[in-house]
Amino acid sequence: MTRRFFTCCFSFALALAFAAASFAADSRVFELRIYTTNEGKLPDLLKRFREHTCTIFERHGMENLGYWVPVEEADGANNKLIYIIAHKSRDAAKASWAAFGADPEWKEVAKASEANGKILAQKPESIFMTATNYSNAIKTGAGDKERVFELRTYTTNEGKLDALHARFRDHTMALFTKHGMTHIGYWTPTDADKGAGSKLIYILAHPSKEAGLAAFDAFRKDPDWIAAKAESEKDGPLTIKDGGVKSLYMKAVDFSPIK
Repeated sequence: MTRRFFTCCFSFALALAFAAASFAADSRVFELRIYTTNEGKLPDLLKRFREHTCTIFERHGMENLGYWVPVEEADGANNKLIYIIAHKSRDAAKASWAAFGADPEWKEVAKASEANGKILAQKPESIFMTATNYSNAIKTGAGDKERVFELRTYTTNEGKLDALHARFRDHTMALFTKHGMTHIGYWTPTDADKGAGSKLIYILAHPSKEAGLAAFDAFRKDPDWIAAKAESEKDGPLTIKDGGVKSLYMKAVDFSPIK
């Protein structure tokens, strides 16, 4: 009986350890970057990333995670690249970018790629982020079938970000799964001028844009969601009235680790 008792205790302890590890926050620093190209230059930018940039990133300690372009022309299908890379820390990111900028191969590639005109229309937007403690482990690779991705950004009213996190942790994520949405990752910005303390940024995957829209329609009508939303907002709305929730549908490019 004693042996059996200790075996059960050991198994239970392992299960608890596994559960804790499953929900441990990812300690890496993530960087969301958005590039806007001059007219007709997106193919040149993608070629540069495909053939050179991604490899040079890895050489200098930056981890390639996902690369996407918007689905709709109105959102930048012809002139935007959106990607997420990971760093060991913010200091590591600073060192990696400095080494990347000084890399002789990068200098040569950048010059050659812009022989017929400058590729970028403006300076890239960069948002440093940390994973929330309820974000799933971010996995590279393709889904079982072709899919599209949805980048969603929530901006909260003052002091409401923790309540939004609690709602996602306790209700929203399970309901997303219930309605066929796949979790990619959940993050919050680290810098005040990029939304620290007021923004949640996350990415979902859907079989198609149409499927994503249908899934959210069903989600919003779900009695469990209606009840959770009402309870969480009894002291006022969590997100700002205008532009509090933004959605951008994207498709992975051919060299994206997440597909």
